[in-house]
Amino acid sequence: MKLVSLVGLVYWALSSSVVLARQSSCSGSSSSIDDGPFPADLNGSNFTYPWPVKVYRFTSQNQELEMAFMDLPPRIGRPSCPPTASPKTAVLLHGKNFCGPTWWETATNLSAVGYRVIVPDQVGFCKSSKPDRYQFSLQQLALNTRGLLSALSIDPASTNVTVIGHSMGGMLAARFTLMYPETVSELAMVDPIGLEDWKALGVPYIAIDSSYVTEHASNYSSIRGYEQSTYYVGSWSPTYDVWVNMLVNIYQGSKGVQYAWNQALIVDMVLTQPVVYEFGLLKPHGGRTLLVVGDKDTTAIGKQWSPPAVQAKLGHYDVLGKQAAAVIPNCTLVEFPGLGHAPQIQDAKGFHAALLGWLSSN
Repeated sequence: MKLVSLVGLVYWALSSSVVLARQSSCSGSSSSIDDGPFPADLNGSNFTYPWPVKVYRFTSQNQELEMAFMDLPPRIGRPSCPPTASPKTAVLLHGKNFCGPTWWETATNLSAVGYRVIVPDQVGFCKSSKPDRYQFSLQQLALNTRGLLSALSIDPASTNVTVIGHSMGGMLAARFTLMYPETVSELAMVDPIGLEDWKALGVPYIAIDSSYVTEHASNYSSIRGYEQSTYYVGSWSPTYDVWVNMLVNIYQGSKGVQYAWNQALIVDMVLTQPVVYEFGLLKPHGGRTLLVVGDKDTTAIGKQWSPPAVQAKLGHYDVLGKQAAAVIPNCTLVEFPGLGHAPQIQDAKGFHAALLGWLSSN
């Protein structure tokens, strides 16, 4: 009886060591950077990016994933200016209805003044993996982004990292800074969602399956209609079509079903994971934060399925920007009168003057 127990104990120990070894190999510690080339249709997107696409391969939630990104050297387009020995680094985080390329003017401007610019597509978006099963959280996306920086040998102890996020990317930038304040020298949020807690204000919860139906039905007309009313305050320029078609390309592409499902999960993520209650804790190690808002922005997750009385309370960025700036330590607020949710696109010249002016004022 004792012999049987001893054999059983040895078997349990050996089995446990195998399980632990498997868990270790799936913990995300193993990763690599692939410079390509890649097929035109990468993870369901055949949209042409302005700079070469690279892929960060890593393990997350017990599966192998790919995170596409662009990596711009400093001084791009200015060959007479040699790269700096220790360049500053900027990480640009896109919104829900955006991809890395929508940052192209911002990336170009930052590179021109000496930044190395990292522009990722988050998991579930654009040219990155669209897993059938994934627990999306702002913490997980922040962890993935930090893993990318580590794989690129960007050491927070010796590199100044400026994190800039727009829309959902602004919400993610806030969570990233809360998790890794030592990594972030400066934080800039551009019309971030999450300046209010929608569910606390009365937005009803809807099933992820219901969100999936809406996401799966997305087409050119529905995407343009939403962007025209919210991002560009009723105006439209033919140049905006490229960003609509970028999304249509994915919704109707080879990974369209997985993309719509991931987007439904992401709607649930942003609705149920508020950051507004932690704004007072935002302390990048450089000590300052920039908040940029278009004062005609009315973005609010869940507004479209809320009762009229709730809709009336949501998405007043002319008020929300001031409220957030009053809570965030050492925060500079820049408001653009008459602009909507995407000032970096709608008024690129004015936006980049404000951003670069703030960055150079330190």
